[in-house]
Amino acid sequence: MLNYKRYRRNPVVDLPDRQWPNKQIEKAPIWCSVDLRDGNQVLIDPMVVSEKIDFFNHLVRLGFKEIEVGFPASSQIEFDFQRQLIERKLVPDDVRLQVLTQCRKELVDRTFDSIEGCKEAIFHIYNSTSTLQRDVVFHKSTKEIIDIAVQSTQMVRDRAKDYSGKIILEYSPESFTGTELEFALEICTAVQETWGATKENPIIINLPSTVEMTTPNVFADRIEWMNRHFKNRESIILSVHPHNDRGTGVASAEQAILAGADRVEGTLFGNGERTGNVDIMTLAYNMFSQGIDPELAIEDVNESIEIYERCCKIPMHPRHPYAGKLVFTAFSGSHQDAINKGVAAMKERKNEFWEVPYLPIDPADIGRVYEPIVRINSQSGKGGVAFVMDTYFGFKLPKGMQREFADVIQSISERQGEVSPETVMDTFREEYLNQKEPLHFRKLRIDDLSDETESEFDTKVTVVYTLKGEEKSFDAVGNGPIDAVRRGLTQELNINIKVLDYEEHALQSGSNSQAAAYIHLLNADDGRVTYGVGVSSNITRASIRAIFSAINRLGLIES
Repeated sequence: MLNYKRYRRNPVVDLPDRQWPNKQIEKAPIWCSVDLRDGNQVLIDPMVVSEKIDFFNHLVRLGFKEIEVGFPASSQIEFDFQRQLIERKLVPDDVRLQVLTQCRKELVDRTFDSIEGCKEAIFHIYNSTSTLQRDVVFHKSTKEIIDIAVQSTQMVRDRAKDYSGKIILEYSPESFTGTELEFALEICTAVQETWGATKENPIIINLPSTVEMTTPNVFADRIEWMNRHFKNRESIILSVHPHNDRGTGVASAEQAILAGADRVEGTLFGNGERTGNVDIMTLAYNMFSQGIDPELAIEDVNESIEIYERCCKIPMHPRHPYAGKLVFTAFSGSHQDAINKGVAAMKERKNEFWEVPYLPIDPADIGRVYEPIVRINSQSGKGGVAFVMDTYFGFKLPKGMQREFADVIQSISERQGEVSPETVMDTFREEYLNQKEPLHFRKLRIDDLSDETESEFDTKVTVVYTLKGEEKSFDAVGNGPIDAVRRGLTQELNINIKVLDYEEHALQSGSNSQAAAYIHLLNADDGRVTYGVGVSSNITRASIRAIFSAINRLGLIES
């Protein structure tokens, strides 16, 4: 049995008049990618300089204006990467490089050396403030922890006076989620005042859930509490850096924005320590799905997947939000049917808004295609098979036929698992289009009898066919070609068949278009029914082929 009594609940915030639950996200936050620092430091095989440059260029193309490029004082490769970005002039004028360092003079100096020549940089310093770490790691009082932060801020301020570009200070009380709110406010205010932040030259106060310790609403309460209590709030850019230990990093970030956060630090697809950082792509696509401009160029998720998998050496999970190969796929029959009907309704109504069941966004809007929306397995139903036949191959199966053909496909899927669209079409040909034995339609001639007043029928047909390979023919009359052929086959073959339903449609547009015809046929002697399908450039010939197909499927003639 799980010993749940070993764990204590984390404290909540006494904020009975909280405002964030009544708010809505109206616009995208300031985005800061930390893929090249936080995301890179957790890789089993960290990126080499060339990979980091490729990743950086991709982040720029996506539209990130603030990119944390590393911890340049930690290693030579980090330092060299930083220098290459600057010396090769790879940093656009509107992009700020962000560099991280611990609060030690030699590290601050080394970090300043790494950004020499950069027009504008965010200098990110941090020290751990949590109750637990003060006790078991640093063995320091709250005053001593504040002194570390203030002294480091002063170091950066002194060095910044001689720096050729602009320095923006970012301070993070690491392990904010485990820090008493009053102490978090005290240390952030001390840094804010030491830096001399103003509305014109604000400081970034970054409040990280270094370890996600409780539910997103409690994190939002903490952010709102800090947001309310900051002095000179206009001199602060309030940033959050959520992690995903409880699996709610995205929710924590969204609720933090409601609570007053101006800025979000995260990574593409959530790569980061332990269970990861907040996933900026999911956050951005969530906003997009609500009609909010995410202010990132994320129209092609496949490009981001490629760079992520190649540089991080981490495969994309097939169920990852928006990016996974299966997230726009339906195996369930009821889901497939709803998607099929939703897509059809969108086309018919020419709706300017996307409204399709089970698909929160149009996959095409992010570079995905409709092809993988419906996948066929043993859980699929008639709607999924109908969707595949229509979307891939242009056959709009009659409703009654959908169940008949779905049963055929289900028997295949129960034996072999997922059935590909190609296999579905191959089976359709075998079951319907290629049903040419023992009865095979060859030729048709039609004569109009409508001017012959003595006749009760308006059409005469001459049909040439083969029966078990032997060529035969017959003449018959009826009310239209289909009725005439049915009457002729009934007499010729001594069978009792009735046409229950008939549908047709064009398979493709243009002068060379083919037509598909569907005949629902009844064997009146035993009550069995089935469908036959015919295809031809001539719709009448297609319908006659469908009759022959259905007769063969009913097995009315002994082979």
